[in-house]
Amino acid sequence: MPHIHVKIVGKTEEEKTRLAEALTTAVVNTLQSKEANVSVSIEDVEKEDWAEKVYKADILTHWQQLYKKPGYEL
Repeated sequence: MPHIHVKIVGKTEEEKTRLAEALTTAVVNTLQSKEANVSVSIEDVEKEDWAEKVYKADILTHWQQLYKKPGYEL
């Protein structure tokens, strides 16, 4: 039962809906999960808060768990 939590800056509701649909499709196709078992939440983060609330809190502290590491440093 995969759950995906995305933190994102400045996207419209339409973009977030399309992202959730694409992530769901990728999980279903890759993990052979049932669509009904997949959930996706999207959290809006202000650009000025990204370094503290996401990069330092989620990325740097979980570096070894990242399967896709960012190509930027703050």
